[in-house]
Amino acid sequence: MAAEVLDGRALARRIEDELRAEVDTFVGMFRRRPKLVVVLVGDLAASASYVKSKAAAAARVGIDSEVVGVPGTTTTEELISLVRDIAVGRQGPADGILVQLPLPVHVDTVAVLDAVPPDQDVDGFHPHNAGLLSQGRPQFVPCTAAGVQRLLIDAGVETAGKHAVIVGRSDIVGKPLALLLAAKPPRTAAPGQGGGCDATVTICHSRSADLAAITRQADILVAAVGRPKLITAGMVKPGATVIDVGINRVDGKLVGDVDFGPVCEVAGKITPVPGGVGPLTVAMLLANTLLAAELRAQRG
Repeated sequence: MAAEVLDGRALARRIEDELRAEVDTFVGMFRRRPKLVVVLVGDLAASASYVKSKAAAAARVGIDSEVVGVPGTTTTEELISLVRDIAVGRQGPADGILVQLPLPVHVDTVAVLDAVPPDQDVDGFHPHNAGLLSQGRPQFVPCTAAGVQRLLIDAGVETAGKHAVIVGRSDIVGKPLALLLAAKPPRTAAPGQGGGCDATVTICHSRSADLAAITRQADILVAAVGRPKLITAGMVKPGATVIDVGINRVDGKLVGDVDFGPVCEVAGKITPVPGGVGPLTVAMLLANTLLAAELRAQRG
């Protein structure tokens, strides 16, 4: 029997509906709209497309957004200076700051991301926010990891005591998602904002021996490495939930890290590419931006 396809677009629309109401309440209380500023370096077509989709989603929920574009020749020092200017309001007020990745190879990406103040770090990449997540008291959770968690919760996927295998160990997806899935749920937690799932988690990577033997143990299998169709049907436990985070362009088409058609015949639930995790990444970015605005307003 074919797997149930989890519709990330539909869930993202529901999250946007929730956020729209919350933004209206924020505006009523503080007489301004939350604002997201995106720094776009160079003219990479994929990055420009992602930024455009983020701006459109922000507009749908009532969040103001601004794109600050700079040439691809911009240096690390110039980018850090720009980020700091945005942070203190010299470019206009900003609740959240996002530096669109990837950056040109000559730029020190870590140094630039570290320049974003933790309370404006709506991507959740700053060491301060990573540390809070590791301690089980998250503030800004990386958006894709938060989106995957929200998807699992919404789909009713049982996680407590289950074996989750994550293929990929990036700071953006693999590591934060492992922390979310393994965490003990607090007494009160908003879905997708670090609720914890009580799963047993294994992280795989390029040095993992016999990858298929590990992935076949997974009740929940997450692929997040950027290798087209890496996960084949023979690597999936029958009835498993398969989450495909990969976005790869092959012959002009977007495909994931999962060989979707054959894996559908084995898995119990599966996300498509496109239309799975991607829309949820944007939705959780908007949620983080609203949270940043609320925290800033509370500080006065």
